[in-house]
Amino acid sequence: MITPASHIAALIVAAGRGTRAGGDIAKQYQSLGGMPLLARTVGVFATHEKLASVTVVIGADDHDLARTALPEGVARVVGAGSRAGSVAAGLAALPAETTHVLIHDGARPLVSKALISRVISALETCDGAAPALAVTDALWRAEGAFVEGTQRRDGLWRAQTPQGFTLEAIRAAHGAHDATAADDVEVALAAGLRVALVAGEDRNIKVTHPEDFARAERILREDQMDIRVGNGFDVHRFGDGDHVVLCGVKVPHGRGLQGHSDADVGMHSVTDAIYGALAEGDIGQHFPPSDPQWRGAASEIFLKHSVALAAERGFALGNIDLTLICERPKIGPHAAAMRGEMARIMGCDVGRVSVKATTSERLGFTGREEGIAAMATVVLVPA
Repeated sequence: MITPASHIAALIVAAGRGTRAGGDIAKQYQSLGGMPLLARTVGVFATHEKLASVTVVIGADDHDLARTALPEGVARVVGAGSRAGSVAAGLAALPAETTHVLIHDGARPLVSKALISRVISALETCDGAAPALAVTDALWRAEGAFVEGTQRRDGLWRAQTPQGFTLEAIRAAHGAHDATAADDVEVALAAGLRVALVAGEDRNIKVTHPEDFARAERILREDQMDIRVGNGFDVHRFGDGDHVVLCGVKVPHGRGLQGHSDADVGMHSVTDAIYGALAEGDIGQHFPPSDPQWRGAASEIFLKHSVALAAERGFALGNIDLTLICERPKIGPHAAAMRGEMARIMGCDVGRVSVKATTSERLGFTGREEGIAAMATVVLVPA
């Protein structure tokens, strides 16, 4: 079972030749959207925050191709003549501290981080988990060119990867399995392991034939166009106190901000902007002010939740632009610290975070120094 001490590794199987895809080199090294297909596959796993390591099983003659396609820090091991043999070689080469492994076909380059996360979450309660799609088309049996009968589709699923397991269990299963197998779930079932189903994705295709490259290219183009923009606005009034908390930074001031939580108006507006980009409402819907457990809570909790929700949906932060509106305190001396703290909480580069300030020229409630307002714009891009 997954615990905070678990070491989860990704094992990418890419030792095959893929001759049905055509081309002068193995399909996993052919270009997809301007970069090697295998590089796209590995990149998703290498940047997933819950994976501690990535190992790729390559063909014996593919060292030069792999060296060009794979990023630094990704381990390589030579596979065998069969998929089962390649997986066994990869399992033996995983870091010693590995407790769980996700085994993935190198020819599935469009796997999402959200799907990876679902498999990992399922491993919290079982020794095996794998994504699949329910069969919805009618099924026929045929002899040659003629339909001979039909096949019920009840309970049938289309298997995908990554397939996740506790390392000890799947190693033992492979050690006891001496027959061919379509995938690692088949090996696990033969050993008596229970494997949980998680929701697969239509886009998680396996590139097998030349036309699959064209389909994958179309999906990539659609991904590049799925850019989300959200805005957030928040206000908190001044009350008693000797400081305000803005963007996670304690700023000395003659008054404090009042609110159900810590009244971090800057962080609240960014959080609402992320929720807005996802069409997921606002902070109040996720953390109701009527719930006493959130009284005085650090706004970091809310912001981290919104960022995690975006990641689950397959989005990363493009940029954040926050404007604080007040006469006092002066924001400029603290802006750099605020940017750094926001970047730390959101897990992004500080160059993607803008924090600036303006006054309202002594007009309105901010001009009368009754409180602070904040407005934020956030852009989410495909992860």
